Formats: sequence, C-alpha cells, structure tokens
Amino acid sequence: GQLVALLGPSGSGKTTLLRLIAGLEHADQRPDGSAAGQILFEDQDVVDRHVRERKVGFVFQHYALFRHMSVFENVAFGLRVKPRHQRPTQEQIRAKVMELLSLVQLQGLENRLPAQLSGGQRQRVALARALAVEPKVLLLDEPFGALDARVRLELRRWLRRLHDEIHVTSLFVTHDQEEALEVADQVVVMNRGKIEQVGSPDVVFHQPANEFVMNFLGNVNLFHGRNPEGKPARLLVRPHELDILLEKGQEQDLPARIVRIQSAGPMVKIELLAEDGRTIQAEMSHQRFRELHLSIGDKVFTRARQAQVFVADYNI
Repeated sequence: GQLVALLGPSGSGKTTLLRLIAGLEHADQRPDGSAAGQILFEDQDVVDRHVRERKVGFVFQHYALFRHMSVFENVAFGLRVKPRHQRPTQEQIRAKVMELLSLVQLQGLENRLPAQLSGGQRQRVALARALAVEPKVLLLDEPFGALDARVRLELRRWLRRLHDEIHVTSLFVTHDQEEALEVADQVVVMNRGKIEQVGSPDVVFHQPANEFVMNFLGNVNLFHGRNPEGKPARLLVRPHELDILLEKGQEQDLPARIVRIQSAGPMVKIELLAEDGRTIQAEMSHQRFRELHLSIGDKVFTRARQAQVFVADYNI
C-alpha cells in the first residue's frame, strides 16, 4: 500500500527494474534455464507469469495515449479488451470510467481527444487508464519527466494526495531527488544496477548508507581528515550544516574567502574559496546573513556543525 520511489542517476537500472516487475523484461537465467531471482506479488512468485497475468498498471513518461480515441475511450480501453468472461457490461464500463475521471479531476473532458489536453491532463488520463483495470501494483516510469517545472510540482503533490485516497501499492521511477523525498513513503536509491539503500526519505537523507547516497541526495562539501582510529577518512558536509564565523574559534576552523552570494530564495547561498583552492558551499537564513554583515571578498572561517564520515573510499 506504499508509494515507493526508485531513485538514481541515468543508467542505474531504475526503468529496467520497473520493466522486470511489469513483465516487459526478463531476468537473467541460470544455466538450467530457471530465473536467477524472484519477483513476489503478495508472497507469490510471478517471474514466469505473462505481463497480462501480473495485473500491473503502467504509466509511461510520454503518456502513450491513443490519439484517435477520446479521453473516455482511452480510459475504457483496458476494460474493453478483457476476455469476454471477465469483461464488464457497457453500463459498468461507463460507471467505472466516469468514477475514475472524477478521481483524477477530469470530469467533463471525457469527449476530448488527447491533442486537446494539456500535458498534465494527458498524464492524468494515462493514470486513470492504468487504474481502470484495478491493478495489484501501479508502476510509473518518470511520470512527470515530460512536463515543465511548475506542472511537475502540482502533479506530484496531487499524486501524493491521490495515493492517500486509493492506497494502491505504487512504484515510480525518478532521477529528481526532491521529487522522491517529497512524495515517497520509501526511497530505493540505485547505482550501476545495484540497490545502495532502502529507507524512508528521512533515513536516506539523514543517515546515508554510503558516500554515493549522500552525494546523490543533494550538494555536499568534501573534506579530508582522519577518524578517531587514525584511518584516512572523508567528511561530507551539506551546505546548510556549515557555519560561517568571523573569527577563528577552534583549531579545525577553516579559513576561506567569500566569492559569491545568492540571496534570492528562502536561504542565502554562499560560495567560498578555501586557501587550497577548493570551492566550499554554505547556506544560512536571511536573518543570520544580516547579523553577520557578509560581503563578497570577506575573509571568514568555516566550521562543520554536522558531518558524515566515510572511511572506505567509495567509487562515485
């Protein structure tokens, strides 16, 4: 019943994993011809089942609507092509389609063609079509990738509200970290065909399993040092966890010079240049920025308020 994000860079295997679950791709086989793994739907292995038997709903990035069909017929399509003994009556199909169009807030548009709709409306039609067959699992492959930033924001919040209403187990692919952290109940972070971490948005952001996860989930500053055992370590600090000080107060405070200030937005973003030539990023509230009276060219000190320490070098 959860909404799960498959998050990772391009080529990490997100869409391949989604297609394996749907039955559109097939997993590697052992020498004896059997599948090398399992795909469990409610404890039942479906790896050898045809895509039609898995009862999944699939929403693609580019809608994949039938251009010559009305909104109504697009949503009804999955119901009309069911085997005769499973096919609903015309009255049942109409009632189901109108119910779904109301659910996705498209009532009154049932007679329009896809070309007469906005991108956001087309994606809602695609979602209604996927839900019409009452899938066990709903799979969405970058459902908002083809939309502009404002529409993406509106639709992902709408998807979260819709999921809270229908509670269909759903997986969606995204490479947008903010989208995954805002919408999902659980986040699966992938890299090079491997799952690096699974956890709630709060866990993967604040307790990353490794350096890759922390790097991928937002900007970080990298510092080199040693852990308490004396082993070489890499310290990763997010910009909002880095303090800027006017005077040196501790031995580890790092001198730097302010080279850029960006104050448009909820936080002030400050770019600094360390003495060794490294670029450092910091973020602070507008109130703190005003208190410090900072300007470009100022020589200051930086101090990590919080850091993630990784001893083993990780291939990013």
